[in-house]
Amino acid sequence: MTQIIVGDNEHIESALRRFKREVSKAGIFPDMRKHRHFETPIEKRKRKEVAKHRQSKRSFRN
Repeated sequence: MTQIIVGDNEHIESALRRFKREVSKAGIFPDMRKHRHFETPIEKRKRKEVAKHRQSKRSFRN
């Protein structure tokens, strides 16, 4: 679980910015999107196919 401790003289905006940074580093948003709703087998297959294609492009570049 991601958490931050707000300092005594810290503004809420800077604390929120730090929290957002920690959440993005932890990879919570992609996981949340993945579990947001039911994914049909066809959607799952298409998503995996696109990810495989992206991965092959990356490995081809290196």
